[in-house]
Amino acid sequence: MKILTDFTSPNWNRRPSGSVIDTVILHYTGMKTGLEALHRLCDPAAEVSAHYLIEEDGRVFQLVAEENRAWHAGISSWQGRENINHTSIGIELVNPGHEFGYQPFPKEQIDSLLELLAGIKARYRIPTARFLGHSDIAPDRKSDPGPLFPWQYLADHGYGIFSAKEAFDQTLIPRNPTETAAFDKLNKQLVIVGYPKKNCATIDGSAAQALAAFQAHWRPAAVTGTFDIGTAVVLNDIAEMILVGDS
Repeated sequence: MKILTDFTSPNWNRRPSGSVIDTVILHYTGMKTGLEALHRLCDPAAEVSAHYLIEEDGRVFQLVAEENRAWHAGISSWQGRENINHTSIGIELVNPGHEFGYQPFPKEQIDSLLELLAGIKARYRIPTARFLGHSDIAPDRKSDPGPLFPWQYLADHGYGIFSAKEAFDQTLIPRNPTETAAFDKLNKQLVIVGYPKKNCATIDGSAAQALAAFQAHWRPAAVTGTFDIGTAVVLNDIAEMILVGDS
């Protein structure tokens, strides 16, 4: 793979001593063009960056050296760990995003991503389950790379986990004041997967955002932020994969 170095970002610092790279975070650029995104990621005034940007045609730009800490995750947490910038590689995929006309990710772009991920996974022995989206680690703030991102396809190639369980049933699970078991389990399993602990007794606010982030990654056909039978089935399966160490 040819890595282009036409653009370099000044927006990085050293990783904290003892940091181990064990996570990959995938983003979309959310800007009108890839060139516009490259300029912003390299603008010192913007104070944002990523290690890599992949254009729609498959070109790969390296903006920050992997050993350095790029500024892509922001306020973030996963499985009880905060400041995910410390231990992650950030990859931006050129896509206009929800603001400018969200669209499927082209095959050329995903092919280049897979080739890039192969090297990163081998270099750092990234656990299979730690290929995540920006919305996973910051569900209160971010929605990228969104439900059109091919998470199942990546998982089929060894980058992430995915459930094969049938999840078509969108029947809502009612909140019964005298029956809290389903919602207690929901809270517990979202934390097992990696999301910050929320009070999901009523699915609204930040709890709905966390649930929608889970759905965008693992149940993209129904990103509702509501708790239904299909979501419960998939969540249970993903949580079990994490617990048994399928990562």
